[in-house]
Amino acid sequence: MQKRTLGSLEVSALGLGCMGMSFGLGPAADEGEMIALIRAAVDRGVTFFDTAQVYGPYTNEELIGKALEPMRDRVVIATKFGFNFDESGKQLPGLNSSPDSIRRTVEGSLKRLRVATIDLLYQHRVDPEVPIEDVAGAVKELIAQGKVKHFGMSEAGVRNIRRAHAVQPLTALQSEYSIWWREPEEHILPTLEELGIGFVPFSPLGKGFLTGKIDETTTFDASDFRNTVPRFNPENRKANQAVVDLVKRIAAEKNATPAQIALAWCLAQKPWIVPIPGTTKLHRLEENLGAVDVELTDDDLRQIDAASSLAQGARYSVGAQKMIDR
Repeated sequence: MQKRTLGSLEVSALGLGCMGMSFGLGPAADEGEMIALIRAAVDRGVTFFDTAQVYGPYTNEELIGKALEPMRDRVVIATKFGFNFDESGKQLPGLNSSPDSIRRTVEGSLKRLRVATIDLLYQHRVDPEVPIEDVAGAVKELIAQGKVKHFGMSEAGVRNIRRAHAVQPLTALQSEYSIWWREPEEHILPTLEELGIGFVPFSPLGKGFLTGKIDETTTFDASDFRNTVPRFNPENRKANQAVVDLVKRIAAEKNATPAQIALAWCLAQKPWIVPIPGTTKLHRLEENLGAVDVELTDDDLRQIDAASSLAQGARYSVGAQKMIDR
């Protein structure tokens, strides 16, 4: 497996997003099968694993802890804080990045992940009620205490990235980025390049749409969050099929799969980009990892640019959009 660097943190060129194993994309998968899948990823060279407190809540961190405890010295584990939990651990509405909450919930993450130190700790969403300098300061204290190694942010805007970075240098920013969602290119990527911060795209396969396995007739489980995503309503799926058709054509020319083309596109954008596709199936994991060997030509990239500019539909519901920092 090729390696890449996020800030000063070396990881595999592709990571594994673990959320969907426990949360968000239908019923949780079998724990034993997911532990086997995670360990299979390590055996195939994946060193970067992504989870969060709110996935479950907590069940995904617990899964990662069980799976990776025997191979802790071979992996980088990233988790996230920032949603609201009471003292007993029950999730409450909204966000909470108060320093007290950060310190308390990180203690829980350390236990669930079965680690002494969290390799990369992200603020999951910017909390408008807490100055970002206070957030970065709290993480800086945790780094000084040896409980955290690297600081990151998720879905943060340029202003808060700069303010946080001035207090505690950021190693990585995580946000959605793919062939069919390219908003970070305008302001975020230039800022990250200037500051030496790595970029971790989640949903690099367009929440599954870019695999070519979803069309306007596809139905999702009632617990699947894609039911609330405007970009996944039948009309937008039908309109966006042109993007997938192009990806499929390029894939056929290269004896690759659409998913591999979508991931190769992400990898081709910057050498400090590390996508974290998720899956619950071993054959999909192996397919995704094959993307590192796919080379896209300048002409391929130009064609994809033209097609992706036509993608339609918002990526979040109105309520979820309110949690995105601008």
